[in-house]
Amino acid sequence: MRPRFTSLLATTVVGVYLLVVVGATVALSDAAATCGGWPLCTGDLTTPAVAVALTHRLLAAVVGVTLVLTILSGWSIAPRRVKAALAVGAGLYPVQIAVGAVVSAGSGIEGVHLLVAMTIFAAFVVALAWQLEHETGTDDDPVGTPDRAPAVASPVDDSDAQNRSGVQRIRVTAWAYFQLMKPRLMWLLCLVAGAGMALAGTPTVRTVVLTLGGGVLAIGASGTFNHVLERDIDRRMSRTSDRPLATDVVPVRNALAFGGFLAVAAMGAFLAVNVLVAALGVAAIVFYSVVYTLVLKPNTVQNTVLGGAAGALPAMIGYAAVAGTLGPAGIALAVVIFLWTPAHFYNLALAYKDDYERGGFPMMPVVRGDTETRKHVLLYLGATLLGASALAALADLGWLYGAVAVALGVVFLWAVLRLHRERTERAAFRAFHASNAYLGLVLVAIVVDSLAL
Repeated sequence: MRPRFTSLLATTVVGVYLLVVVGATVALSDAAATCGGWPLCTGDLTTPAVAVALTHRLLAAVVGVTLVLTILSGWSIAPRRVKAALAVGAGLYPVQIAVGAVVSAGSGIEGVHLLVAMTIFAAFVVALAWQLEHETGTDDDPVGTPDRAPAVASPVDDSDAQNRSGVQRIRVTAWAYFQLMKPRLMWLLCLVAGAGMALAGTPTVRTVVLTLGGGVLAIGASGTFNHVLERDIDRRMSRTSDRPLATDVVPVRNALAFGGFLAVAAMGAFLAVNVLVAALGVAAIVFYSVVYTLVLKPNTVQNTVLGGAAGALPAMIGYAAVAGTLGPAGIALAVVIFLWTPAHFYNLALAYKDDYERGGFPMMPVVRGDTETRKHVLLYLGATLLGASALAALADLGWLYGAVAVALGVVFLWAVLRLHRERTERAAFRAFHASNAYLGLVLVAIVVDSLAL
């Protein structure tokens, strides 16, 4: 019975989210005005806007039936707090229907309609998270804040280096400096900045080149300083023990000079755009290199949550590059990135739990255990999806964005549900990759939808 109840609850979450996203797009607002009447439409059914409004209302009816079936199947077996969350969502659903009827009459309270829908969605996500915790919770005990073991330097075998030709040594050295820049972070953060620019308007080629070029340089500088500051810890962790500074391929002094050069070059590119972009760029480098690396990451279990600000800043940099200021849409995109970061990175923390414990980092799985971490992945995923819905409303995004947000949101949710069921390293990596796919394609949809390409 419990798996059936949980499956119905997950289906209800997906259905409500679809309603939220559809309701957040401009197309539905236009459709409601065109449709006329409630619950059926009085307009021409062959008109696309009328068809959209009617489909939305039919979907609301289907989701309502699913909601009832969910409650009937699980009310007798669900924990008390799950029932409480279900009661909130179910109690607000008829209120939402009534508000929808008022909206159809042209009352101008679409914002209230969307807010109630988002509250319903949040209630069902919380219910699902608690139910999965109840069903799949394990006896994995958190180990508490890990102790920092003394750094053990990896021996460097320079026999191969002595036998390499001059060209080979140049290639190895160049690759090492490239690794210092953390290139795997660049594509996604550049997409974030690109989406921010698209939300602000149509950027010039010069603005795109300078902003993204400066962004690549800033990411490289931040990554290099991070390598320098964590080089001793990197030697203790399997996934980082081969980094250039951990293996002494690049001297610390050279890495610092390289990072400084990248930072100065990044500021030059950003200043050529405008002062606000340069200020935000400085904030991004300092936050990741100093605040996150030295203060947050080694000292608090909330390091991943608070560290999300580093990934959110490129959204504001991109928006400010075009608009010259910070607007609601740019800030909303930054909030989406901030909320997405824990839902994304906690999966990696689960997969590398033992490694982070050896490194002495108080990551969520190390301090509070796998069960609590999986629950937080789902909760932050729900918050991310709500943030994406709010972005649709604030930025007047259309159906392309809505379709991608729903489709990839469902894929992400499916991967997280599998993570709860399987509780394996493979499932954690699957959810991690699903989170990358979700954000990457959503950002592309923002660019295409905003620029109407």
